[in-house]
Amino acid sequence: MIPRLPPERRGLIVAALGSSLTVSWASSYYIPAVLAGPMAEALGLSPVWVFGAFSMAMVVSAMVGPWAGARIDGFGGRGVLMLSNLVFAAGLGLLAAATTPWVLFAGWAVIGLGMGIGLYEAGFATLAGIYGKDARGPITGITLIAGFASTVGWPLSGLMMATWGWREACLCWALIHLFLALPLNACLPRGTKPITVPGTVPEDGPPPSRLALWLLAFVFAASWFNSTAMAAHLPGLLQAAGASTAVAIAAGALIGPAQVVARLLEFGLLRRFHPLVSTRVAAAAHPVAAVALVTVGGPAAYAFALLHGAGNGILTIAKGTLPLALFGAAGYGRRIGWLNAPARILQAAAPLVFGAALTAWGVSAIWLTAGTGLGAMIALLILKRG
Repeated sequence: MIPRLPPERRGLIVAALGSSLTVSWASSYYIPAVLAGPMAEALGLSPVWVFGAFSMAMVVSAMVGPWAGARIDGFGGRGVLMLSNLVFAAGLGLLAAATTPWVLFAGWAVIGLGMGIGLYEAGFATLAGIYGKDARGPITGITLIAGFASTVGWPLSGLMMATWGWREACLCWALIHLFLALPLNACLPRGTKPITVPGTVPEDGPPPSRLALWLLAFVFAASWFNSTAMAAHLPGLLQAAGASTAVAIAAGALIGPAQVVARLLEFGLLRRFHPLVSTRVAAAAHPVAAVALVTVGGPAAYAFALLHGAGNGILTIAKGTLPLALFGAAGYGRRIGWLNAPARILQAAAPLVFGAALTAWGVSAIWLTAGTGLGAMIALLILKRG
């Protein structure tokens, strides 16, 4: 059975897990934007090599995600998340010590292992093990906190690099894992008993259909591809549509607030509805924004950023809440590990693929992400609540 904790502990668990995940995101996914250039210069490489190592890390995370999810299903997430902090610290230590490309790639491979066992999927599975079908609220809560990872991570990485250097910045993040994130994860419940019993039908319902799993995997892959492509190329896209550099940067700054507002909406008004409803609306946001950008041009830059950011904010939550609502808590961790594996691989390819499209087609490259977003919306319409 799944243990039920007193309601008064829910806020503490969400705060601890959300804060530790903020550190994990800030020290992995968000450090290349600030540190890739100095890393490459110190090793005599092009920054492309550093981003290539980062892409490799995301592929590694896709490979270990299902194992981590199955482990959390059986024993709870506390131990796995604490292990991720040690792994992150080791990988960051390798980066700090890197004097050759081989050590650089080894460091990012270790960080990829940490990403596979210590980002949102592991956090979502941990909460599903603690709260079962009631995990929707806590899942939204941790995304509200960790949604500020770039807001915290980029300035902090930049400050550490300017003050001490990029190697010292990596070491500082390693120490933050050991002395902040690790103790926060240690505060989580010790574990859950296995929530699946071999040879029996799970209490939350029958196993999901293969079609439903493939449809949901496609939805997650499409949304991750679009999110990463926009994160890497949004200013260039908006300028190709006719926006000035200042407008493009200002519009890009609206994406973070739009994500937070959308998640607050999901936490409040939209929680009355099935997650499938809010996810369908969110999937439609990017295609609608694309039509506005192509039709109106530069003046639609702000509307594009707001719509894309809001949709992306809810889709991030849906990666945790939708599998829970559709398939139940039994086997949840392993399931979302498999569901998100294709997304991680496409995420690794997104900056290169969309960058090439933007160079070749200009603003018309937006039809690439609009098409994947439309495909995700159609897949969600096919999915049923049962």
